[in-house]
Amino acid sequence: MRKLESLHDRLAWNCDSVRGSLEGPSCRSNVVFRRNFRVSIAPPVVSPSVVPVGSVPDGKVSDFLTGKFVNDTPEEYVRQNIEKALVRQYRYAPSDCASEFSIRVGSSRRRVDIMVFDKGTDHTQANAYILVETKKADIKPTHKSEGIGQLQSYMASCLNAQYGMWTNGTDRFCFAKRDDGKGGWFFEDIIDIPAFGQAEADAQRPKRKDLKVATADNLLFAFRRCHNYIAAHEGKQKTEAFWELLKLIFTKIEDERSPKLNFFATPSERGSATVASAAKKRIQGLFQQRVVKKYPTIFDAKDADIDLKSEVVAYVVTELQGFSLLRSPVDVKGVAYEEIVGSNLRGDRGEFFTPRNACRMAVSMLDPQPNERILDPSCGTGGFLITGMNHALEYIEKTEREQWVDPTHGSDFERDELYRRRDEYFRQCVFGIDLNPALVRAAKMNMVMNNDGSGGLFQANTLDNPHKWSNKLHDAITLGSIDVIVSNPPFGAKIPIDDEGTLSQYDLAAVWDIDMDGKWSIRLDKNGNRVLQKSQPPEILFIERALQLLVPGTGRMAMVIPNGILNNPSTAYVRNWILRKAQILAVVDMHRDLFQPGNDTQTSMVLMRRLSSNEEETAENDGLDYPLFMAVAEKIGHDKRGSVIWRRTADGSDALIKRVETIAEIDQESGSEVLREIEVTERQVDDELPEVAEAYRNWLGEQR
Repeated sequence: MRKLESLHDRLAWNCDSVRGSLEGPSCRSNVVFRRNFRVSIAPPVVSPSVVPVGSVPDGKVSDFLTGKFVNDTPEEYVRQNIEKALVRQYRYAPSDCASEFSIRVGSSRRRVDIMVFDKGTDHTQANAYILVETKKADIKPTHKSEGIGQLQSYMASCLNAQYGMWTNGTDRFCFAKRDDGKGGWFFEDIIDIPAFGQAEADAQRPKRKDLKVATADNLLFAFRRCHNYIAAHEGKQKTEAFWELLKLIFTKIEDERSPKLNFFATPSERGSATVASAAKKRIQGLFQQRVVKKYPTIFDAKDADIDLKSEVVAYVVTELQGFSLLRSPVDVKGVAYEEIVGSNLRGDRGEFFTPRNACRMAVSMLDPQPNERILDPSCGTGGFLITGMNHALEYIEKTEREQWVDPTHGSDFERDELYRRRDEYFRQCVFGIDLNPALVRAAKMNMVMNNDGSGGLFQANTLDNPHKWSNKLHDAITLGSIDVIVSNPPFGAKIPIDDEGTLSQYDLAAVWDIDMDGKWSIRLDKNGNRVLQKSQPPEILFIERALQLLVPGTGRMAMVIPNGILNNPSTAYVRNWILRKAQILAVVDMHRDLFQPGNDTQTSMVLMRRLSSNEEETAENDGLDYPLFMAVAEKIGHDKRGSVIWRRTADGSDALIKRVETIAEIDQESGSEVLREIEVTERQVDDELPEVAEAYRNWLGEQR
């Protein structure tokens, strides 16, 4: 038992003691504690695809178009997103765009936030083609000096300008300047400005080749606009408005899967409540035929109608129709979706979302493969599961594309084979369970938006006896059948598990005693039956259930666990039980702001491998001795208010990095997906979690 106790003590270490053992303030998160307790401190890890290239002075950001430093303000945040959209979504060359461009308006000079010029022409007022005014979120479109009127006065002063956009992120208005036949102009409301080389008519009703892959926070802006518009014009509760928006998002996704696009609304349909009825009828038909029939577990009979006014449907459709939701990056969609979900479905059962950087760290450390069955037994809205699923899909895509004659396109047959392998993976390997039916429904929608896999999600109580699970769930998942688990279970004293039938399944629900020799055992009554505790917090039972679900000997998991379980004397029996049943692979102490704002529970990400029966016997009798990885993540990219924290250089400036990003675009000729690499220069978030994952992978390599 000596070896077992040494590991037990190691896990019982208080995190402050771990930090106190570090040698000076320069030590970062990639600190490895080996079995002899020597501290190995490696230099910070920089991914080969991420290269430090300089710094940004405090309070500044690097302008996307020019690279020059500008003040970091709420208005600038909106402008930088629109600059990225003009180049990456609308495909205008950076050389044909300018920020803060000075023009003459009457007898005075004014600065246009963003100007797009005719291709290859000099940057003069006479060559202006599109004008864009960006504002901070609290500036209203009707503002006397900074609203839509300001943009239109600038457009009138640029004789050859044809289009304009005004946005504060939340609101967005696009205009075409028309000749009134009397020597003047009027400004017509249009759905969107044209992309480079695109006819105006195609911008108002895009073809497949015109769909835009979302960049930065522009999809988030669109989702916000739609949600706010529904709430303002329907008089619905926030949650009701949210579900109706999701119906339209789902319809948009399914329409993209079909040969012909029908998810659209015309300018006349958007502009007239009477004409808008045609748009609602068309979208309602798409929803019933392509969504309700395909996803009966998400939408039942009472959900078969889109319960929105015709003009509201037309508005939302026009805000979404220009995007390709299927091809947009996972993180872009994830950020947009989770903000909308989070503002509507946060519950009182310990439900909160695992930040995406923590999901990525854990998944990178576990490295799930395409042939492994992955499960989140408390999946929430699916963020953890989607991260793991897409990690495995990258392997599938890479191996398939390596066999293509043209890796950027692929023939119809090659693409079909890729989709077949992806679908096979979804059907056989991706599973999630959650007790909350609303969260399961939201998770299924999230999965569909992020490649699918929704068929493996189930509404059930994971902690129940598996015999109580539905036949479908029991057929898909049995104890001992899962290769990889990723989970952030609900925890808290306010949601105890006190059902005796549930508690009786678990060793960790029993009362434990320790003898004079330090050996733990379950207390038995006079009849030899186990004595159960009156209640147990769910996070403890989830640890045992997760290990039960894993394949003995090879199944591994990453779970967010409150530090109290790892540190408190009252939970020593839990740690003892874990060490008899699992090999601890890694413990990463997470900063207490990880789940802020909203929850300040101190947690660790714990990686474990379920022991085989022979290993369990050895652990019980003699103990197991092995090295494990421990790290302290001092920086997690945001503060307790949820605001982003940027990494600083030695002189206090924000650090800049350059990285290569692979993006999917829609080919202008064929309308099919094309992969392209772009170089991105941006501020570096002060987040050590990627470095922790890299250090762990390096450490694993040393152990082999």
